[in-house]
Amino acid sequence: MAFSIKTFAIAAVLGAFAAPALAQNAAAPWELKPDTGYAYDKDGKTFSYKMGTSNAGELLKGAKKVPKGTLFFIGQNGQLYMRSGQYLEGDGRFKFGPDQ
Repeated sequence: MAFSIKTFAIAAVLGAFAAPALAQNAAAPWELKPDTGYAYDKDGKTFSYKMGTSNAGELLKGAKKVPKGTLFFIGQNGQLYMRSGQYLEGDGRFKFGPDQ
């Protein structure tokens, strides 16, 4: 099964959305674990997989780095989206937060 870093990052984001709600104004870093793959499948379900190193080269084939400054979110239709560009205000507040 081909697995890309982009898929890994998207699934990790989705997992963060499924986590218990955090304070609206406090940003918390994700805790991605080494040797763990995260998947967002064709039906919109999320999974995590324990990874080994015997086929790491195959895993990296076709994989792409997620650019810094990328925001992932679930739209009103339940679809996972990603957006590059500014998502923080000049004072560090989330640009698309509930106070906007």
